[in-house]
Formats: sequence, structure tokens, C-alpha cells
Amino acid sequence: MSDTNYSTDRHRVGRAIADITGEPAEAGMLGYGMADQKSTGIHTRLRSRAFVFADPITDHRVLLIINDLPLIFSSITQEVLRRLGGRFGDTYGESNVMITATHTHCGPGGYSHHQLYNKTTDGFRPATFRAIVEGIVEAVERAHEDLAPATLRLAHGELRDASVNRSRAAFDRNPQADKDFFPDAIDPQNTLLRIDRDGEPVGAIDWFAAHCTSMTNRNTLISGDNKGYAAYYWERIVEGVDYLVDSEDPDFVAAFAQTNAGDVSPNLDGAPGHGPTNDEVENTRQIGTRQYEAAAKLSDGYMPRMAGDIDCRLIHVDLSAMTVSAEFTGDGSEHRTAKPAAGASAFAGASFDGPTNWKTFREGRNPMWDWMSRLAYRFNSKLRDAQSPKAIVAPSSLLNRFGGPYVQEIAPVQLIRIGELFLIGIPGEVTITAGLRLRRAVAEIMGAELPNVLVAGYANAYIHYITTPEEYDEQRYEGASTLFGRWELPALQQVVSGLATAMRDGQPVSPGIAAPDLADQQKPAKTTLPPDFPPAGKHFGDVVTEPENSYRAGQKVVVEFAGAHPNRDLHRGGTYLMVQHYDAGRWRMIADDGDWATTFRWARGAASSSLVTITWNSPADTPEGRYRIRYYGDSESHSGQRVPFSGTSAEFQIHS
Repeated sequence: MSDTNYSTDRHRVGRAIADITGEPAEAGMLGYGMADQKSTGIHTRLRSRAFVFADPITDHRVLLIINDLPLIFSSITQEVLRRLGGRFGDTYGESNVMITATHTHCGPGGYSHHQLYNKTTDGFRPATFRAIVEGIVEAVERAHEDLAPATLRLAHGELRDASVNRSRAAFDRNPQADKDFFPDAIDPQNTLLRIDRDGEPVGAIDWFAAHCTSMTNRNTLISGDNKGYAAYYWERIVEGVDYLVDSEDPDFVAAFAQTNAGDVSPNLDGAPGHGPTNDEVENTRQIGTRQYEAAAKLSDGYMPRMAGDIDCRLIHVDLSAMTVSAEFTGDGSEHRTAKPAAGASAFAGASFDGPTNWKTFREGRNPMWDWMSRLAYRFNSKLRDAQSPKAIVAPSSLLNRFGGPYVQEIAPVQLIRIGELFLIGIPGEVTITAGLRLRRAVAEIMGAELPNVLVAGYANAYIHYITTPEEYDEQRYEGASTLFGRWELPALQQVVSGLATAMRDGQPVSPGIAAPDLADQQKPAKTTLPPDFPPAGKHFGDVVTEPENSYRAGQKVVVEFAGAHPNRDLHRGGTYLMVQHYDAGRWRMIADDGDWATTFRWARGAASSSLVTITWNSPADTPEGRYRIRYYGDSESHSGQRVPFSGTSAEFQIHS
């Protein structure tokens, strides 16, 4: 069969993009756990990218959704599945839908139904939750309508200058064979799945392990971080996708997905905001560009057609009470997992990416907590076997029982097959060596090549970290955040082995009992906004600070407007700003608030007034001509009447 015979395409594929940006002002950001990291605007909007893969012969299909989000919680998965069921019946269900996050640490939080993750957001934030759910569903609806014959191509490469191991002492505890597999203590594998129609690429999904923590915990602008930039660059800059115009039918969709990124950082110099440069914004761009370039190199090279079935399995397991067979524990004995508990190092944070506000904790040993835990282990052998040597600080099981649902104990574990590619859906942050063991388990059972088996981390829910038992013993940040104890990874190896065996044998899997839906238990954060008032002597949309008369291409343009609170209307699928160029007799938009070159900043002024600052870092190749900046806002009066308004800066010239 010719490699260019498109009439024999085995699969049908649909792909789409939608906006999922939450509240850009005064919303606690999720990821770093910093109470004072609250959103003050937008650098880049957050996107959901949905891909439907279908076999036209068997009608088997899977739906893969990759989101520029800090985390995926069961709250999101449950509501998305509920809405998809109402829209498509049983076409998309929990087994064949995988919802993942890129794990940016610069998105608004407050969308979990578990209290721990809403601590920095003053509770559950319905507006951000709606924006995420509605955007994901919108992306799926568009992808469903976009289904068409396609050729799938798969290739692997290596990327070695975009990540560093942030927990080397823990990694070094692993057996030599595992360390030899990762000689640089990183997972350099870069995997690209390309989607072609009539011989032309129309979509791509890239998997590479690196935290989205190039932006630090001092940043307060919403950002897709390095993976968001990689996707933006390929779609917007290289392929010319206009998110405001082409989002319903884009010519190209590029997703940069996470895999086993648990112990790898993009901060190459070992500190927040350091590496490759000392500028967090530039680091985001450079690390994102390196991921794009690695993916583009694969795409431009030879990529063999991919055959194979579409298949899926999913099971819900209670990780707090699993018996793990000696086949998986590594020490020849049977063991049990334990109720979730966080260790002292978990409260310290990861030093490479951003310590927390808890200054009394440190990564590694914490003498007081170590002593207290050793005392507890002396009187409880089961706890000792499961959790030692963790210095337990927060027994989450007690918080779940007496303080409300803090963390999830029942986890969805998933295996998806897309032709020759296998994705292991794990609802947590898997270290590279833990990921290797999961991948080997599936590859051996399915008879697959190891590079074709990937861990899809941050999938469908969140249970924190998954480390190897050896890494766990070091009790750095990752091990202390492995909530269910030393045998959590072997338990998951046991589960995914069962899923792979069932898939190989063509047998169904009982999904088990899912985690409870906690939607009715949520207490929304107090987000009622006072009425908007313009600054004294101004009207909404008035320019407070005009631009200069002229700039050279590459210079920064700053305009300030009399604004209103941006949470009145999130402008999902739209924009708060436009940079316009006068061309051929009319004003044409050349940038919006989702572009890398712009920033939208909000600040509260006196008497409920708002000051909006729009910055455009004009590219060095900006054509000469006339330009202006527009702002779009929504004010609400004391009576509750909401009024949209806009403002326009004076014109300015750009010169070469």
C-alpha cells in the first residue's frame, strides 16, 4: 500500500479549539498554593483543544481533550460528561473520554469540589468553573462536527535542553537499570502524533515531560506557560490561526500535552525564574519554542502512517485501601496502600519551581515532624508499612471525614489506544521513573514498542504525586506529596496491568464505583462586586494615558483606560483589547488579548474605579503605518444594569 494513498485512510478525526479562560481579576491562582497570587489580568488566554478519533468500521471512538489548565478535577470531568451525555447520548462516556491539563501554574483556581484546592481562592468560583466547562464542551462539539477521514502519523525524537530533574537525590535512589534508562535524569522522549487530510497536516499533538512552571509564583497574569506558548506559536504565528475568527473551523490545531512530568522542571538553572535566562517571561518563550521546534522537526521529517484499533478501558479504584500483590511491590511481599496523608516536605514546595509560604517546612527531613511520625509508627504497624518514612503533617483522611471533602481517594485510571499509540491516564503527577514502570507494564502486555506507550498525567481527576518506592523513601516534595504511601505506584502498576490485559484479550472491565459528585456541597466564594464607577472626571472607556505619537518597530506601547471590573463578563471566545492597523482604507485587528505581544492588566482604583493598562510589545518586523489600541469592557451600575462600552486610543505611528 502506498504511503500517500489517502483513499484508504483507516481513521476519522475531528479537532477543535475553544477558550476556557476564567476570571482575570482577584481570583486566586492555582498551582503554587500562594494565597497572595491573585489574577490581575491576562498575558495569554487559556485554550481547550479537543480531538475525536474514530474507527469508521467499528465506530469505536475516543475523545482526547488537552487543556491549558493547572489541574483537572473530578468536578470538571463529571460536569463535562454530564453535558456531553445530554448533547450526544452515550457517544462519549467516562471510558472513552480523557480530559487532561498542561499544568500551567498561572490559571485562576476555585473550580474544584475538594476544599484543599480552593483555599487560595476563597472557595468555589462558579464563573471560572463555567468558563472551563463551557469551553471544553464547545471544543468537543466543534471537534465532533469536524470529523473527517484522516491519516494518523506517529514519530519520536529527543529534546534535551528544555528540562532538568528537580529532585535528583530521590531519582538517584532508583535501581541502576532505571537510572541507566535516563542517563541525564530527565525523560527526553518527544512524541508527535500528526493528523493529515488529503496529504496536508491539519493537527498535531506533542507529548513531552516538563512542568509548566517557567512563570513564577510572583506572576499574576493568566498564562498558558511554556506549553501554552508552544501551541500558540505553532497555531497563531506559524499557521496563522486567528482565534477570534477561525476558532470554529481552524486550519490547524496544535496541542502540547503533558506526560510523566512529576520530577522535571523547565527552570534549567535550578531556581524559580532562572534558566535559560533570568527573565521568567523570556524563559516561557524559549522553553515553549524549544518544544515547538522539536515537534516541528518531527513533523517535517518522515512520519510513518499509523494503523491499529481505537479502544479504551477505565476503572475507578479506591487508592486508600488497595492490597498490592507481591508481583508488583518489588520486595516479594504483599502490601497495602493507606488513607491519604501529606508529608512535611509537601508543605515546603519544590525549590526549583517555587517554595510555598510555609517557611517552617523544608524539602527532605523535618526533625520535629519526623520524630512525631516515628512515634506514631511505633504504635501502628500498618501505618508504618504504608506511609513510613513520611513525616505526616496532614492526615487528609481525617480532614475528609470531619472537615469536608479535602482530597479525592477514589481515582479513575484509564488506558486509551489510538492505533499504535497507548495512553495511560493517571490523575496525578508521575515522576519519570514511575512513568517508565507503568509504561513497561502496558508495553509488555500489549506487545507494544515502549516509545509508543505514554503516561498521560493530570488526567480526569487529581490525587497529587506518584513516585517509585525508592524515590518515596527520600521524602522530598514529590514523595511527601505521594498521598497514599510507599506502595501507591505498585498499586497503579497492578491496575494498569489489569486494564492492558483486558484490552489485549478484548474483555470488558467493570468500571467500579466512581468518586462521589460533590456539586451540591459547594459554597461559592464571596465574589459579589461593588458597582463600577469611572475615575473622577472620566467616563468608562476614556483614555487616561495616551500613547506617544510614534514608536520604532520593536518598542513597547502602553495605554491606560478608565475601565470596569473585568469579571463582569469574561469575554470567553472574545477579547478585552485589540491592536489595530489602518490598512487598505480600514482598521484591521492584528493582535488581541490572547497574543504573546499584548498584556491586559487591571488594577482597582479609588471608589470602586478601575484602571486598565494595555501593553503592546510591537514586534521588530511590525510594518510601518498608523496604529491604535481599543479596549472593551462592561460596567455595572448600583441598580444592576450592565452596559458594554469601549475606548479607543489616539493613533500612533510605527516606523522602521
